[in-house]
Amino acid sequence: MQKQNYEKPTIVRHTVGLANKFGRSPSAIPFTQVEGIAIKPLLEKFGSPLYIVSERTLRKKYKELYRSFSLRYPKVQISYSYKTNYLSAICATLNKEGAFAEVVSGFEYKIAKSLNIPGNKIIFNGPHKTKEELLIAVSENAIINIDSYDEIYLLEEIAKQLNKKISVGIRLNFEIGTQHWDRFGFNFESGQAFEVAKRIVVGNQLLLKGIHCHAGTYIDTVETYKLLAEKFVYFYQIIKDALDVKLEYWDIGGGFASINTLHSAWLPGNQTCPTFDQYAEAICPILMNGPFKPDETPILFMEHGRAIVDEAMHLVSTVVSQKRFANGGKSYNIDAGVNLLFSSYWYKYEIQPIQDNGATIEDVTIYGPLCMQIDCVKSFTSLPPLRRGDAVIIKNVGAYNLSQSMQFIQLRPSIVMISENGVHLIREKENFEYVKQLDKIPEHLK
Repeated sequence: MQKQNYEKPTIVRHTVGLANKFGRSPSAIPFTQVEGIAIKPLLEKFGSPLYIVSERTLRKKYKELYRSFSLRYPKVQISYSYKTNYLSAICATLNKEGAFAEVVSGFEYKIAKSLNIPGNKIIFNGPHKTKEELLIAVSENAIINIDSYDEIYLLEEIAKQLNKKISVGIRLNFEIGTQHWDRFGFNFESGQAFEVAKRIVVGNQLLLKGIHCHAGTYIDTVETYKLLAEKFVYFYQIIKDALDVKLEYWDIGGGFASINTLHSAWLPGNQTCPTFDQYAEAICPILMNGPFKPDETPILFMEHGRAIVDEAMHLVSTVVSQKRFANGGKSYNIDAGVNLLFSSYWYKYEIQPIQDNGATIEDVTIYGPLCMQIDCVKSFTSLPPLRRGDAVIIKNVGAYNLSQSMQFIQLRPSIVMISENGVHLIREKENFEYVKQLDKIPEHLK
């Protein structure tokens, strides 16, 4: 008779969590569908891991944001922040809703042009714009917000080269809270912003038409935006009185929070995240008291990404192994890690199984497939028992995870979009040939 293998028993506490109307913990309730489409068949067809985008949610979030601000301010234009997630299908969907493109590189500018977005509906921001990129943007009447003195000189050279005056905006930074992004634009409190405005007016090559500020990222207090609006109005009053500048637009940037929860937060994000109405109520009444006549009302630009796209995209991943730590704690390895979820370093993402694994839950740690200790998707989350081949969904991952994803150890997966007329493959998974196509081997090494 063959001797049976012996495995030392481990005593682990299991619970059923807090009761709810379903009689089980929310983390144990299977999340089987996205927009009425079953997840498991999608995994079987497109593979794991798999990003899933909801077109309906994208459009819904855009409409909610626009409605909140257009009810309180007469001229509102949302510009989608391409760096947040520059999937062409997402950018095209929001363009169909009326969004401009907000880009911070020549690469992103080309994405907008590939979608047939005209230059006058592209806002070109960022600290690095080459002369060649600026020449294209100027020739296509893009909206350019200047970030540095060197950019002023470049644009003045272009103005002389083209023998035309160029309309521009300037990026400002204010002391408005803990996120003081003073590496961007020109400081208001030191007087630098006014000196730059004066320099542009006196130079007589550029026309100052706008002011721009990006207060930060994941700002979950409306008071920050209230202070930003007050300083916008104050600065406009100064340059109007001293320099006779009339603005065509002011741009409050992005930074609105989403319902995801920061690691440093005491309460979940869905309880602390302000509504679009609350943001709008803090900003618009102040801007409406600006120094302009009704027929001279500046356009209010906003450059949101996270607040629109975060909830519209999920990541489904499959368990590849499980193990016990020396202290008795349990971990799961899944086939998606920080290579696809870079923001897991900042956010406690909500994770649920896609199949019914029972009501009993245990505190576990979720790791990705990378050979690094830091490849941790979530520490100490409560999940029911999972086996190799079971799948979980990581919810609301649309912002920055794809655009900051890495071809490190693992390649990027397929992405599908669920629309009213079905499921669409909007990005094919990467393969060896795609990744190696740009590599060149010197002859002497062949």
